[in-house]
Amino acid sequence: MTARIGVVTFPGSLDDRDTQRAIRLAGAEPVALWHKDKSLGQVDAVVLPGGFSYGDYLRAGAISRFSPVMESVIEQAKSGMPVLGICNGFQILTEAHLLPGAMLGNNHLHFICRDQKLRVENADTAWTADYAAGQEIHIPLKNMDGRYVADEHTLDELEAEGRVVFRYVDFNPNGSLRDIAGITNAAGNVVGLMPHPEHAVEPLIGSGRTDGLPFFTSILKKLVGA
Repeated sequence: MTARIGVVTFPGSLDDRDTQRAIRLAGAEPVALWHKDKSLGQVDAVVLPGGFSYGDYLRAGAISRFSPVMESVIEQAKSGMPVLGICNGFQILTEAHLLPGAMLGNNHLHFICRDQKLRVENADTAWTADYAAGQEIHIPLKNMDGRYVADEHTLDELEAEGRVVFRYVDFNPNGSLRDIAGITNAAGNVVGLMPHPEHAVEPLIGSGRTDGLPFFTSILKKLVGA
């Protein structure tokens, strides 16, 4: 069995091709999905990649949430299909209410691009099983609206249920509450994070590290039962 992982392209997506390459390097088959098509083409999982969908007009991810493809993504995610949202994709997942909270502008009001140190807090999701809890990794980060916020009750709930998947270490680049860099839903099939693992899959490009590759090998093993 060859796992087929869809990558949705919205107007303004920047990292869809990079994500497809990461999926291919992990051993799965990337499938290009267009935001106007409602069909997911019988894929086994979906990635919403980074970029600036619809130019981040109105609010980051707010317009993409209403693209035809998202109706199918929401339906399948609620039925257990693994979905990963990276950066702008994370923003779309919060706008679609597949993940709680919201993404606001960075507290310093500037775009930031850096190699970011993270700690893996949850290695039990569909996308993080090839990591170890407590493992520290370096993943490139680039965003303008990367500040994760939620009310205290939601934050306490995420902490109590182990749904904080990644946390910023040493430096909080955008003012995210409780240093949260990524979260999951209660079922563990939907994960969103701000840093870009697809830019850390080959030693000769990007960050020069391969710390992001386990995202894609994790989901491959989940889908094929390896």
